[in-house]
Amino acid sequence: MSDAPPAPMTHRQILEALSGLLLAMFVAMISSTVVTNALPRIVTDLEGSQTGYTWVVVATLLAMTATTPVWGKLADLFSKKLLVQLALLIYLAGSLVAALAPNMETLIGARVLQGLGVGGLTALVQIVIASMVSPRDLGRYSGYMGAVFAAATVTGPLIGGVVADSPLGWRGCFFIGLPFGIVAFVLLQKTLHLPVVKREVHIDYLGATLIMAGVSLLLIWVSLAGDTYAWASLTSALLLGGGLLLLAAAVFVEARIAREPVVPLRLFKDRTITLATLASVFVGVSMFASTVYLSQYFQLARGMSPTEAGLMSIAMVGGLLVSSIVSGRAISATGRWKTWLIVSMALVLAGCVLLGTIDERTNLILVGVYMAVLGTGLGAAMQNLVLPVQNVAAPADLGAASSVVAFFRSLGGTIGVSALGALLTPQVADKVTDGLTALGIPATGAQGSGIPDLTALPAPVRAVFEHAFGASIAELFLVSAPFAALGLLCVVFIKEIPLRTAVHTIDEVPAGAKVAS
Repeated sequence: MSDAPPAPMTHRQILEALSGLLLAMFVAMISSTVVTNALPRIVTDLEGSQTGYTWVVVATLLAMTATTPVWGKLADLFSKKLLVQLALLIYLAGSLVAALAPNMETLIGARVLQGLGVGGLTALVQIVIASMVSPRDLGRYSGYMGAVFAAATVTGPLIGGVVADSPLGWRGCFFIGLPFGIVAFVLLQKTLHLPVVKREVHIDYLGATLIMAGVSLLLIWVSLAGDTYAWASLTSALLLGGGLLLLAAAVFVEARIAREPVVPLRLFKDRTITLATLASVFVGVSMFASTVYLSQYFQLARGMSPTEAGLMSIAMVGGLLVSSIVSGRAISATGRWKTWLIVSMALVLAGCVLLGTIDERTNLILVGVYMAVLGTGLGAAMQNLVLPVQNVAAPADLGAASSVVAFFRSLGGTIGVSALGALLTPQVADKVTDGLTALGIPATGAQGSGIPDLTALPAPVRAVFEHAFGASIAELFLVSAPFAALGLLCVVFIKEIPLRTAVHTIDEVPAGAKVAS
């Protein structure tokens, strides 16, 4: 037991520790990207619907979103290394269940379990890195994070598409993350050595439960309203009212009752944290909408195989990779970050508007250029929005503050996927009905609510479905554009504070805390 702060980590020690962390991040990212291009085939094989398609994605995002602040708070109280390893084990268990799922219900349940693990990995990796590296130097290492994110984003769809087209089928997509997760666990055990701050622990179980329950009810309401039940119905009112009531109770508990709140509301007294958090919500809408629904566009509007759809994602990932590395290194070199955030959000807005103009006949090179614009904006925005927050957060709140940004980004993405999915279903159904009617084929709205097997359809009917999905998915990007504009507005009003050049050291923790070496 020692009260002396440990010596700063060397560059080599940081890189060794990063090896396991970055592999864990790769596992978290690939969990969603590897199944993206296999989703139409998965839903068709398990006889699911468009709503089921949405919920395979939403289930993971929901669990990830609801638990991210809990993981972040636990990181302020317990061993960060142990928590990362626990998150990995939970993710691996969910992957195994998903690979063996016999129906949509089991698959969605397994995706919830995966989301619990991914929520931990998403929050904890950034927290651990911030505890080793100063905000000023973070850009130097965020390039590695950007590269890993890009690698997972580009190789995930490619690997997933190839596996889905192979004799292994789509189930092989869920086995892919298992060996990476196991290796990451071993690397973390060998390379990650962090001091553990030991202090009196008060876990806010009530606040965590209320936050998760409130967010879950609202997301269930958004994704099922208009399909399972009408927007103006008793069920809709109960879900909406119940969700808002639970979140109001959560705010009361966090502000007045909890000794160690999961989301310390005092954080939002800081203008930088508030605006960065709001911007993260709007980035989340654009990020998840693009990755989820562009896959449907290429397979259902352009007739591509999962592998071909994966290859098309290279355009977006190329922009993402370049912008994340360049912006990170430039910020470390100059200490200036606001200009990068403004430019990145402007590119996100431009990308959404441009993708809102596509249809099933748009030149693929042009689609690729539009995707590159969006990817370039997302690459610089995602990783750099957490930087000003970690720069101003108190040492004892580093975990909670970092996870708040991740939480609201995931919340924006989850709400975006749910709401856009709810919007997509009736849009496709209406266009399919109109198209079939024009062909003289009796049609009902139900014909557009499923995921069609285009290869089994006659050419005229196939053209109807391709147009329906192409035009409807473009409309989703137009819906996302105002949110990107709001994100741009938020970063414009963030005050640029010089980045700290010192790491959050252990001697900064509250009085009375003990440090275990």
